[in-house]
This record gives sequence, structure tokens and C-alpha cells, in this order.
Amino acid sequence: MRSETSNNTKIVATLGPASWHKEVMMDMIKAGVNVFRVNFSHGDHETHRRTIRLIKEINQEFNCKVAVLADLQGPKLRIGDVEEGAIINEGDTLTFTTDKVDGTAELVYMNYEQFPSDVNAGERILMDDGKLMCEVVETNKKDTVVTRVIQGGPLKSKKGVNLPNTKVSLPCLTEKDLADVVVAMEEGVEWIGLSFVRDAQDVKELRNIIEEFGSYAKIVSKIEKPEAVVDIDQIIHATDAIMVARGDLGVEIPYSSVPMVQKMIVEKCHIKAKPCIIATQMMESMIESQSPTRAEVNDVANSVCDGADAVMLSGETSVGKYPAKVVETMASIVAHVESTFDVKPITDNEPSIKNERYITKTICYNAAKIADQVGAAAILTLTFSGYTALKIAGHRPKTKIVVFTANRQIMNQMSLVWGVEAFYYDGMESTDQTFDDIKNILKENGVVETDDLVVKIASMPIQEKGFTNMLKIAAV
Repeated sequence: MRSETSNNTKIVATLGPASWHKEVMMDMIKAGVNVFRVNFSHGDHETHRRTIRLIKEINQEFNCKVAVLADLQGPKLRIGDVEEGAIINEGDTLTFTTDKVDGTAELVYMNYEQFPSDVNAGERILMDDGKLMCEVVETNKKDTVVTRVIQGGPLKSKKGVNLPNTKVSLPCLTEKDLADVVVAMEEGVEWIGLSFVRDAQDVKELRNIIEEFGSYAKIVSKIEKPEAVVDIDQIIHATDAIMVARGDLGVEIPYSSVPMVQKMIVEKCHIKAKPCIIATQMMESMIESQSPTRAEVNDVANSVCDGADAVMLSGETSVGKYPAKVVETMASIVAHVESTFDVKPITDNEPSIKNERYITKTICYNAAKIADQVGAAAILTLTFSGYTALKIAGHRPKTKIVVFTANRQIMNQMSLVWGVEAFYYDGMESTDQTFDDIKNILKENGVVETDDLVVKIASMPIQEKGFTNMLKIAAV
């Protein structure tokens, strides 16, 4: 079972009660899903293990390459239960306490113990994705914070809290996250989403844990905090991929800044050849409706034009009424934009620093240029880490990037990368024999036809699995 679409921009879909059934997941894959997101903010370990194993079962049964993104909750702040019908109004006093209480319109429980010691008078507290806003009047620095309501409305149970002016002392990886990482590692996921990243050190801490497990899993750093925007260059350098998580980000920074921050991050990811996912509220009306709003169509289209590697669905596929339909709709928008618009990085990004990767980077750069010049049907590369595929994709060639690897986890990882299609191949007799085998695989799968031109890159001698040092143009 192969996806009915072959778009360059990939689709990430969140699984949940509406979609974690085998038949629904298969329909979503047919409609164009490349990566399934398993959200560890909801559900228990047993459910997550069952979901991940079901994805792997589908991959094996139908020869699919869908990757799993295990998304950690991170230090998400929430209020506790609140009585039904509670409403706060502008000018009201709302008190937060770290003692567990039944919430009212005057007093609510905050699940973050250091909250009173972290906040200061004058700082803003946002709740329910910014719908409610309070200002700190005073804190006893122990267990109580008194605030004045600036923007009121219904006060509902378990709603998220954002502190855009406050330096939060919580670690990026909570105790829950550490337990969730173990589950993700044991189940062999391809990608791990790190929530509320503040700086590159947060990424390095998760990297150390992954390496201790001996895993090939790669990290998606979610940009949701103002501190992350400030440290974005170092975070991109330290991570494997970026997610522009516009929900919390749009609450933490002025919402008018989000579009330009999105474009800036995508451009920086191109330069570093790191995949970039655009997420949150992309087609939210399709949770209930069978068609998107025109604004949502524009949002998806602009993300494709910006050059994002992937666009992501959240509630639309996890709790929405039409999981497969929304994927099909998003895939059709992506396909139409890609058929009429050539995505090119703003920066040419020719290799300049002569380090140990200089030859490999130069070959990847020129493979993309030459493939466009000669109208090649595909760029073919063998990879043991995914590095060459990422570098070629960073230059956004017009042709398909086809990757062969003997590591199935890396093969699936490539499902997140712009323009890349990956195949499993473990024969390494000689360079010529390998590429003969590869061309046969591609013809069997309808990727290339006889007399098509292809650009081939590899490391020679192939058995040494060294740095890429060969580029060749050939006819099939």
C-alpha cells in the first residue's frame, strides 16, 4: 500500500481517539500521511505502545515507510479542576495556589510548585491559549499568587498556562518526559519531539539520553518560547529538525510576529539543511467540517511556498470527524501549490568551510544543481546516516531525491524530509553493481523509466562506507 500522493512537502498527522484504529490509519496513509505523531501529553503508556506497534505492523504488512514522531509533553503548566460555569471578568481578583483545591472564579490550583517563587508583580499570566489574561499583583514566593484579571471569559478545568514574561525554572525534561522517553526508545520510534525548548542545552540533554539507549532516533525541537527564538541559531545547530509550534508560540510572543518568525526559522533551517515542520491550527475548521476555510488553504499554501519540509495536523486527525478526508484535502492543496510554484531557498548556500564534510557538502550541492540543469528524473544516493539526503534536500532541487539505506529506522526517518523517497537496500558488493540494483528497484516502483537521466552520488570504495566523494550522471 503506497500513498496516492508523491508531494515534496510531507504531511504529519496526530493520532488520537478518532484515528488510532488500523483501518483509519491505512486510509490516512493512502490519502498522503508520511509521519504519525503520537502525543504523549494525552493517553497512557499502554495506549502509546499499542499505537506505535500498530504503525510498525502496517509498515511491515503493506511495505510502507511511515515514521513515528513521539511528542513529549514538556513542562506544560496547567490549572486544576474548576467548577462548572465559572467566569472571570475584567478587574476581578483571581488567586492562584499550589495547594490542591477545587477551583472557582476566585481561586484556582496551579500544578507548578515553583510558580509563586518564579513570578513577579507586573508579569502577565495567560490561560486557555491566551483567551484569558491576568497580571500579577503580589506573590508570597511560597504558595500563593494574587492577580488582577485583564481579559476575562469562561474559566475551564485543566487549561494550559503561559508565562511570557517569566523565566520558568522547570527543567525542559520533566519526570514524566523521562519515563515517556524510555517507552519511545523501547518501541524504536524514529523522531522525538522536545517541547518548550529554551536553548541548545535542552536539546543536548535529550541527545545524551538517546545516545545512552544506542538509538538512531532524531530530535524535533519545538519552538514555543521567546527564549527559543532568541537562541534559534544554536538550537538549529544542536537539533535534527525544528517544529514551529504556533499555538503556544503565538501566546508567548505577539501574534503579529508569528508569520515572520515562521519564515525566518524556515530560512535558517534551509541553510543548515534541517527539516522544518509548520504546526498548529492549519486546518482546524475541519475538526467539524468537511471543507477548510479559505484562510486555512492560504496558510497551508504559504507554508509550502516558504519551503517547509512538512505541515502538521493536530486535533483535525486526533479528535476530528474526518481524519482521512482532512489529510486528502491537505495533500491536494500541497500538490496544487507544488505544481505551480518552485520552492527555492533564499540563500544559495554553497559550501565554503573546508572541514571534513566539505567534499560531501560540495557533491550534494552540485548534485542538486546538475540535476536541475540536465532535467534528471532523480538524484540517487546511498546513506548510512541520512546526512546526504538532508544536504541535498536543503538545496530544494526540482527532481526527486531517492535514498537507499540498509537501516530501516533511517529509511522511515526520511519520510519527514522534503522531496525524499527512501528504499531499503543492503547489498554492497561494488559501486557499479549497487547502482545497477538500485536502478532496477526504481524501475519496478515506477520512479524512473528507461533512458531517464539520473544523478548518482556515493562513497568509493562503497564497502568502506566513508564520506561521499563521487558524482556521476547516467542514463537508465
